[in-house]
Formats: sequence, C-alpha cells, structure tokens
Amino acid sequence: MFSKISAFIFLFSFSLFYTQTRGDRVLGTWLATDHSVAVGIFKSGSEYKAKILWFDPDLGSGTPLHTRLDHRNPKPELRKRKIIGMEILEGLVYNAENQIWEKGKIYDASSGKFWDSTAHLTADGLLKVRGFWKFTWMGKSLTFKRTNLTNFTKL
Repeated sequence: MFSKISAFIFLFSFSLFYTQTRGDRVLGTWLATDHSVAVGIFKSGSEYKAKILWFDPDLGSGTPLHTRLDHRNPKPELRKRKIIGMEILEGLVYNAENQIWEKGKIYDASSGKFWDSTAHLTADGLLKVRGFWKFTWMGKSLTFKRTNLTNFTKL
C-alpha cells in the first residue's frame, strides 16, 4: 500500500514539474519580428507577466525613449509612469492540455486600453501573442522571436 501511494505521489509531482517546465518556455527576452518592441517575460507566482524593455524610437512622439510616459492611461495617477520598464501583460497562465498561455490581460500604451490575451509557441520557436476584445477573432496578433540582446536598436 505504501509503495502505491509513494508511486502516485512521485508521478503526480513529476507531472506537475513537467507542466511548470513546459509553461516556463515562454520566459526570457523577446523581440517583435517587425522590430517595433522588445519585452521581457517573467513569472510571478503561477502567472506570466511581461514588461517593455525597448520600443522603436520612431513610433509615437519622437521624444527620447527613456522620457516617454504612459500619458494615455485611463488612470490619471499612472500617466506619469515611464513606458520603458512598464508591465504590459499580466494574468497569463499556462494551459498544458492545449499548450497555450491564456486568460491574460495586455495593456496597449498607445491607446490606454486593456485587451484579453493569449499566447502560443509555434513549431519554429516564434511566440504569437494575441490581444483581443471579447472574441479572439476581434483583435490583433504580434509575433516575437527569442533574443539574447540587451541593447536594442532599429535593425
């Protein structure tokens, strides 16, 4: 009896570890394939989050990147926070059965709006992130490639 319980606990622990490892494949630094933005994805508890590391300086107002603020945020108290370093994705959880990250909220600083979000890895290692409103077909996708760059420029 003890050996059956031990075997069950071992298998359960292994499957839990395997699921966590599979979900963690999304962690790291990602650069949009159109070279418009770079994000860092990290884990906080059981959810995955992302923050902006860099974006194309030609987008927006033309002011230096390190001085740009979240001036379109619907909350006045957040309008003075810097875009660089800002968390833009929260609540994303890994669904091992479907091999996707889902139930996230993504923030679009250019409009000041939050969108529902999902993400998945393609067979060739690209990260497809979709922001949508109510229905997945009502939204926009952005594709990222993993990078080890720490200094970004418009390539």
